[in-house]
Amino acid sequence: MVKVTYVAHDGESTTIDAEEGASVMKTAVSNDVDGIVGECGGSMMCATCHCYVDEAWADKVGTRSDDEDDMLEGATSEVTDRSRLSCQIKLTPELDGLVVHLPEDQI
Repeated sequence: MVKVTYVAHDGESTTIDAEEGASVMKTAVSNDVDGIVGECGGSMMCATCHCYVDEAWADKVGTRSDDEDDMLEGATSEVTDRSRLSCQIKLTPELDGLVVHLPEDQI
C-alpha cells in the first residue's frame, strides 16, 4: 500500500492507503475524497481532477505532459507550476507519503 494525503482547500487533510499502480484521482474518487471529481474517469479529457503536488514531492512525481498542459488550460482554479491532473499520477512505492493539495473549485 501507498499512503496519499489529500489536503482540501480549507486545510483539512485525509490520508488514504492506496493500491500501488492506482492513480491519485482513482484513489480519491474510490474513497469519497471531496475536491476531486474525475468527471472523465481518468481518460485525460477534463480537468476535474486538478491538484497541486506538494512542493516536497514535486520532483518525485515527474513533469506533466503537453496533453496535461492542454487539459489544465480548462481548469477552473489557478494553474501553477505544481498543477497536475491527478489521473496522470500513478502511485508507486517511491510515492509513499505523497501529499497533494486540492483547489477551491473543480467545476
